[in-house]
Amino acid sequence: MFGFGCDCFNWSQGISDLDFEASEPKPFSLPSPLPCWPQGKGFAMGRINLGVIQVVKITKFHRVWSYDSSHGKSKRATFYRAEEIPEGFHCLGHYCQPTDQPLRGYVLAARANKAVNADDLPPLKEPVSYSLVWSTDSEKNGGGYFWLPNPPVGYRAMGFIVTDEPGEPETDEFRCVREDLTESCETSEMILEVGSSKKSNGSDSPFSVWSTRPCERGMRSQGVAVGSFFCCTYDLSSDRTVPDIGCLKNLDPTLHAMPNLDQVQAVIEHYGPTVYFHPEETYMPSSVQWFFKNGALLYRSGKSQGEPINSTGSNLPAGGCNDMGFWIDLPEDEEAKSNLKKGNLESSELYVHVKPALGGTFTDIVMWIFCPFNGPATLKIGLFTLPMTRIGEHVGDWEHFTFRICNFSGELWQMYFSQHSGGGWVDASDIEFVKGNKPAVYSSKHGHASFPHPGMFLQGSSKFGIGVRNDVAKSKYSLDSSQRYVIVAAEYLGQGAVAEPCWLQYMREWGPTIAYDSGSEINKIMNLLPLVVRFSIENIVDLFPIALYGEEGPTGPKEKDNWEGDEMKCVERRKKMS
Repeated sequence: MFGFGCDCFNWSQGISDLDFEASEPKPFSLPSPLPCWPQGKGFAMGRINLGVIQVVKITKFHRVWSYDSSHGKSKRATFYRAEEIPEGFHCLGHYCQPTDQPLRGYVLAARANKAVNADDLPPLKEPVSYSLVWSTDSEKNGGGYFWLPNPPVGYRAMGFIVTDEPGEPETDEFRCVREDLTESCETSEMILEVGSSKKSNGSDSPFSVWSTRPCERGMRSQGVAVGSFFCCTYDLSSDRTVPDIGCLKNLDPTLHAMPNLDQVQAVIEHYGPTVYFHPEETYMPSSVQWFFKNGALLYRSGKSQGEPINSTGSNLPAGGCNDMGFWIDLPEDEEAKSNLKKGNLESSELYVHVKPALGGTFTDIVMWIFCPFNGPATLKIGLFTLPMTRIGEHVGDWEHFTFRICNFSGELWQMYFSQHSGGGWVDASDIEFVKGNKPAVYSSKHGHASFPHPGMFLQGSSKFGIGVRNDVAKSKYSLDSSQRYVIVAAEYLGQGAVAEPCWLQYMREWGPTIAYDSGSEINKIMNLLPLVVRFSIENIVDLFPIALYGEEGPTGPKEKDNWEGDEMKCVERRKKMS
């Protein structure tokens, strides 16, 4: 497990520019119909109670306005209003997405969940008026007008409104939400940027449009994404928190829309990905029990001899934190060590952590995979590929991927592919499906990072073509997670609902700390480089990921930040620290 990220989520949809100019984005649907889920409380029932208000997810849209700069796909965006809103529900904002992607999004509509006491302010109120944030009118795109609802005192707007005419929208079409039912939100991904445009006050300034998400995310956070967008005519680089709109807050402590255990199992058996290992993979995964039974040893600080580990891990120190006082290592016998390094695909299984996401409106199914050994890295320097002998090796490799399920419908929404200390979310429309609605996950050779498509992905400096190769390909070596899984944790179901294995409580290192002799390896690299492309040793060292030069023993799943936290927030935190 190397400690660096990878920028690799740039797959084409295979549709030409002319196709997009001729048509609007087409709606995306999964390859196969959804099953009838087992009976439960509120999972996949179409509506979710957030305590005082109830929300419904709207995915039917009517196009309001599109922007096309004719300077590339990144400058195309389409704006929509929600349609087919159920009676009694009210729109909270409009939806926007890039034009070059399948139509794949939602906005929430809301209504009061119960009668309001005479002394209470109503949960929802019409805006007082609207403020024009930005407008344009051109022969190519026509008129586009962006409005911010002005909420009554004690209320908050949830999104922006777009019209194709200069007249202010009707106030009864939208609702603002009482402040105590909301949380702060932040920008996520930029959808559109117009370099120099005219604001409503007549001055020239940039205009940008962003998707939004709750500021606080993770399995214990209450923020609910509305699905609307944020726009502004000022620089957002210093602070991602948006001042003008918020997100919703789930005040229902029961999280009734989360799946019960039968529903979780049905979801896994319907969506469970197939993990493909590289055809030249030497270091396969195994079950934790196989690893313990076949010679793994527990070491403690101050003692030279390791002790065998029970198959369940019952003699591992439990709880606490990683105090560096214990670690796991391979047996000293060379034959036993070699056997353990190779793993055992036949015994391997996925260890599943089920947790709420975005205030319980989504469910994250996190699948952890264990490999007894992480093999050496393969470096790429321009046209040269250089397999290393030891750099990158370590004992005890924990990797994971996550698939996110919409609790309104039970539909697969996104997948997170973890790549060592990096990774990224991929929409369902960009995922490769291998059978029905089961995605493919590609595990990189030796490093076991997860990718959504086969190929070679470089981690390091893409500008100079220097870094670590992540090679992924389909092969006969595969693991069907829909059949070979064990649910090890689902805290929201309550104490005792899922029996957590003993080894999950081991918070120390699953391998010894390793310091590599990187100098000799770098010298070998330098000697192979042609003079015309040779860098100084200092420059070479700067371009390679820092984790190549040493590796602390990796910790287990529960010690990772993303066990309770948000996947991308943990990645962003690590990038700031590096």
